[in-house]
Amino acid sequence: MKKLTILGVSLLFSTLTIAQETSTIKEQDTTKLEEIIIIGRRKLSNYRQEKTLSSIDDYLEKSNRITMIKRGNYAWEPALNNMVSDRLAITIDGMQIFGACTDKMDPITSYVDVSNLEKVVITSGQEGTENAHSVGGGIDLKLPQSTYYDSGLKTSIDLGYETNGNYSVGGLDIEYSGNKFYANLDGIYRKSDNFEAGNNEEVLYSQFEKYNISFQGGYKLSKSHVLDANIIYDRATNVGYPALPMDVSLAEATIVSLKHTYKSDSARIKSWESKLYFNTITHIMDDSKRPDVPIRMDMPGWSDTFGFYSKATFKKDKHNLLFNFNGFYNRSLAEMTMYPNDTSQPAMFMYTWPDIRTLYTGLYVKDALALNEKETISASIRLGFHNNKIAEEAGLESLQIFYPDIEDSKNRFLISTSANYELKHKAYDATFGLGYGERAPSVSEGYGFFLFNSFDNYDYIGNPTLKNEKSLEANIKANYYFKDFKLGIESSYFHIMNYIIGEIDESLSPMTIGANGVRVYEGLNYANIFNVYLNSTYKISKKVSLNGTIGYNHGKGSNDENLPLIRPVTYLAEINYSTSNFNAALQLDGNSTQNKYSSNYGEDKTPAYTILNLNLGHSFLLKDNKIILKYGVENLLDKNYSTFADWNNIPRQGRNFYLNISYVIL
Repeated sequence: MKKLTILGVSLLFSTLTIAQETSTIKEQDTTKLEEIIIIGRRKLSNYRQEKTLSSIDDYLEKSNRITMIKRGNYAWEPALNNMVSDRLAITIDGMQIFGACTDKMDPITSYVDVSNLEKVVITSGQEGTENAHSVGGGIDLKLPQSTYYDSGLKTSIDLGYETNGNYSVGGLDIEYSGNKFYANLDGIYRKSDNFEAGNNEEVLYSQFEKYNISFQGGYKLSKSHVLDANIIYDRATNVGYPALPMDVSLAEATIVSLKHTYKSDSARIKSWESKLYFNTITHIMDDSKRPDVPIRMDMPGWSDTFGFYSKATFKKDKHNLLFNFNGFYNRSLAEMTMYPNDTSQPAMFMYTWPDIRTLYTGLYVKDALALNEKETISASIRLGFHNNKIAEEAGLESLQIFYPDIEDSKNRFLISTSANYELKHKAYDATFGLGYGERAPSVSEGYGFFLFNSFDNYDYIGNPTLKNEKSLEANIKANYYFKDFKLGIESSYFHIMNYIIGEIDESLSPMTIGANGVRVYEGLNYANIFNVYLNSTYKISKKVSLNGTIGYNHGKGSNDENLPLIRPVTYLAEINYSTSNFNAALQLDGNSTQNKYSSNYGEDKTPAYTILNLNLGHSFLLKDNKIILKYGVENLLDKNYSTFADWNNIPRQGRNFYLNISYVIL
């Protein structure tokens, strides 16, 4: 009865987004199914944000469409529309960047922090192909724009502490804004011990330490021309992964870019932005802190990417045009050295990514046509050339054991296209979309060599002969407004052909001690994924509002097996009280039992759960300066639980008290 009551409450009060400063904004001149999550630690004007020092992972998890796959307390992998990162276009301000870990311990989102970003733009399906090809959609982590307010020097200091894991955060931001020159220097430091699940259960190997430093400089050449330079350095050490057999001693990234922006008041050319960029990543896995392992291993990986883009927006009559010509060159290399317990035996070495070089060049074009004040139609297309080359001869020879006829280079041509119709009315709005897209296999899917997956306990071997994965999609989003009540629904359906997934090959023996066997990446004939969310919000008064969401997801392959990592029924509800300088919110968050799990791919039944969170915030002035205070408690009832997205059922955090203080010197 209690569960039915909770579910009924969430059905009554469902909405798209509940984080007070996490908002969904639909562009006024396009029909993108777009969600924008405001982050900007530099813009601490809104104390209603749950935690001013939340990690990027915490922010992303507030989105309806995004699930964060957790292998530990750090570097969660984002999945969008129930599709993991291989099927997504994840970029940093339009820049391509690729992780250096074969076990996905370093998703792209782990190499930036809230101090670097202004917002995150989330686009579904083929609407997310502005920067790259994808099947599930795009996540673009946006850097702040240079601002020339002639406001002089500003500084902010941020401090945070959380009781669970003895977690501490500190940040410093220094900004100078003149008429022609802009500069910002910021840094943030995070450190956590092992956290505790509900009922004081310590989760071993969940510690981490990280710092991030970034510099942004801009110079206004003229009224229309601006130059920007950006450097981000991110370094994490002593990162534990309780769901995996190995930890990380170092995850380090340097991201550099130079951008030129042209803006015009002319009737046709609105803006033209061009960027050159480079990023390099070093990632080192080791098991030196694990007391008992069958064999010691070192697994370093490297990823270097050079790239560019040049995109322009035009307006002619009722047409709004966007062109984006971009390209990149990436080098991905990973090694594994195994040290037998018998020191008289020689170490064993192999390439797990045999120095794969990827060259891509593509063009994206979109046109949004305003039929009238209420109706807009849009269409987009991305065409791309994709080439993989195996640069390491030993790696090529290793793969030729399984694929004797493969060559060291493979070309692919990719196409993505979409069309949308948007209707706006005072009492309602609606968007309908169709799309077709293709993606190339990832480095691991195409060229990985005995990559151990602890989720299903199998070694994986890539397949260079894989065909492009192809997707047909349909989506709908609609909102109805009645006085202080809003009701919305959004839904998407994906029919994915040649769905890439690992299939068991009984003829092969695993390399990893204790593994169940070997899977080789193959393409299912097809897979279907369906998602639907019901959202509503009700404003009781100027100070009190009720919000929440409920969602249903389904995924199955042509082999009649459930797809892995598909959300069960999810629900969330919130009551919020807000005045000009005080905010309080009580949130209820939960999942139903995951009955449609994929035992074939290592999943098991995950029990239902419900947790409560309490968030409070103050904002007040101290002379001419501003102080923002955020405090509260997460998992108020100290529930011990794990979700479908927790690798090997590692538990989530138990009760956690937190306090964030931000001091802005105006």
